Amino acid sequence: MNENPLDLLPELLLLGGAVLGLLAGIFAGRERQGVVAWICGVALAGSAMATGFAMKNPEMMAFDAYAVDLPTNVARITVALGTLLLLPLARNWARGAKRETEVYALLLLAALGAVLLAGAADLLVLVAAYLLAGIPSYALAGFARDAPGTEAALKYYLMGAFLGVLMLAGVTLILGTAGGTAYDLLDGSVPVAATVMLLAGLLFKAGGVPGHFWVPDVAEGASRPIAAFVTTVPKIGAFVALFRLSVLDQPLLLAVLAAATMTLGNLAAFYQDNVRRLLGYSTISQAGYLLVPVAMAGLSDLAEPALLFYLAAYAVTNIGAFAVVAVTGLDRIADYRGLAGRSPWAAFALVVCLLGLVGTPPAAVFVGKVLMFGAAWDGGYAWLAVLAAVNTLASLFYYLRWIRPVFTAGAGAGTARGGRWGLAVVAAGLSIVLGIASGLLLVIPSWGINRGGSDATSHRSGT
Repeated sequence: MNENPLDLLPELLLLGGAVLGLLAGIFAGRERQGVVAWICGVALAGSAMATGFAMKNPEMMAFDAYAVDLPTNVARITVALGTLLLLPLARNWARGAKRETEVYALLLLAALGAVLLAGAADLLVLVAAYLLAGIPSYALAGFARDAPGTEAALKYYLMGAFLGVLMLAGVTLILGTAGGTAYDLLDGSVPVAATVMLLAGLLFKAGGVPGHFWVPDVAEGASRPIAAFVTTVPKIGAFVALFRLSVLDQPLLLAVLAAATMTLGNLAAFYQDNVRRLLGYSTISQAGYLLVPVAMAGLSDLAEPALLFYLAAYAVTNIGAFAVVAVTGLDRIADYRGLAGRSPWAAFALVVCLLGLVGTPPAAVFVGKVLMFGAAWDGGYAWLAVLAAVNTLASLFYYLRWIRPVFTAGAGAGTARGGRWGLAVVAAGLSIVLGIASGLLLVIPSWGINRGGSDATSHRSGT
């Protein structure tokens, strides 16, 4: 049977954009490096469009190791459009830098790694995707060229390397016990120690307990566009990968990790005065909510749509909040005093995104959280649904701490520069549109996910 490489056209476009961008950057002058951003932007848009066409095709298993199904396609579109949204922010920040070309190429390579994480149906592909999503991100985190950025990048790298080694050890144990690395060979008989080590790497990428320590440091120390990227895009691939690994059958372990992650993230965010650290801890709490449908995989039919919709909703909303921070250049809550008077559109985007992260209708995260609560309740984990609801209410406190000075009279430290708040408004608008359109999106009849390639994806390309 011949495999068709065009089944992986969205991934090939991301890879081709990164390679072509690097080649163009070699021959373009310092003042013309922006052409690389355009090349990468076209590649990202092309990847999203190719995915749209691919969604009409039957689900399949490419090369016996990569699932091309609805979860992979959702990850493809979300990663591509999320990175495309962030590209103008990266352009504004990297313009004129000595390594401007490398910034854009590394963004595409890390995005490609996130997509491969989502589609991997073999542990060896999963490890390769983990490295591809991680190594460019470590380099990007260190591009800030100052002490906080260097420290954050070092912490990010060391934790990723350590937990990556644990992940490899888990793969080795699974290979020895299961006799192979394909997901369809995995089941509840895999040793718990091997499962924990395997999950360690993915939880690091997702920003969940116990691999969460890097998140607030990178959110504060890296440049603002890169902080938005690493706290959003890699999570998409990591959570779909975790969902596929539900074949390991550890719902209670994942439920406990979800509870610990959401609670720790919220408690740590309560009294943060630095908005970037606040958003960092917020992303940890959001990782806890996203772990709930992962834990309910196989226990509730709501788990799958809850995870995929929540991922898309979280991506646009978190990017919108970080975009406001990037265009204002303000890092302290007090500096946002009077922002509504100085930059009403930036204030609008910020309020929509922060209340959206809480789960306020009609923003998209509201629908994701309703589905998440329903999955936990339907899966027999009512205590987890209650805890998630309590954490959601508690999170309103620290988001309102940030919103309050926006509408308080007085002079802050700055304003949105040059009308660049447009990107933040677009992200906020997408969050609302996605929430309103959720009724249409959630009637898609093919929510079935492949967990090993033996059922819905047994059809192979080229057959």
